[in-house]
Amino acid sequence: MKKIFLIALTILGLGFYHTQAQNVDNITAIADGPKILVLNYHQIDNKANPLSVSISDFDAQMKFLADSGCITITPDELYAGLNGEIDLPPKPVLITFDDGYIDNYTNAFPILKKYGLRATIFIIPAFTSVYPGYMTWEQLKEMETGGITIESHTMTHPKLEELPDDEIRTELINSKNLLEENLGHPVEFLAYPTGTYNLHIAGIAQDAGYKGAFTIKYGVVDRGSNFFALERVPIFNTAQNTMKDFYERIAWRQSFEEFGWMKR
Repeated sequence: MKKIFLIALTILGLGFYHTQAQNVDNITAIADGPKILVLNYHQIDNKANPLSVSISDFDAQMKFLADSGCITITPDELYAGLNGEIDLPPKPVLITFDDGYIDNYTNAFPILKKYGLRATIFIIPAFTSVYPGYMTWEQLKEMETGGITIESHTMTHPKLEELPDDEIRTELINSKNLLEENLGHPVEFLAYPTGTYNLHIAGIAQDAGYKGAFTIKYGVVDRGSNFFALERVPIFNTAQNTMKDFYERIAWRQSFEEFGWMKR
């Protein structure tokens, strides 16, 4: 009976795009304890790029979250909530961006402020204030005063699984140190480049002083999650309809877990 109900819930969720329902009741918890939707973006622009979400689509997605009563949280709040140190809001959402592209400042930041939403950006320090397509330290500091949290995406964005231990450690520690030096606060969370990781890399990250790390593994974060393999829901540009894909990913993600998707 429970599975029949969940199938029905999923089908109803697919109607979001057609009905434009202004709520996200189906992303509240099925199991006991907090469940946190973590969205993963890269670029917000109008380029025909799989990593890009158009400016208008991003605006519509943020409006949907705000109108639905979602409360955006930080990685620290996620960590404390799962540890039982604080009570999370009923519909917690963590909005994340990877890499630190300039459009996060020029396009995404004004939209987030428009709807009163917070977000987290995982930065590549070696690219910051160096390459024109990436943000500067001054821009990052400005964003932090406007509700944006800055965390680590390693120093140069390599595939960590291809590196020896000493180079992994250097990537993680140097990124953390340079971000802390320039921003003036602890940096304790990491997003793995390309989302690739293993338990050995996770152990190195923990030894380097991180409290948690995010993957691009599709799913919801809850008390069954590994703090060094935290799930996210990637949001990409799609060939047909990015907004439809956005609604469907929110509608589907709980059912994947209920029907046997396992956390590792």
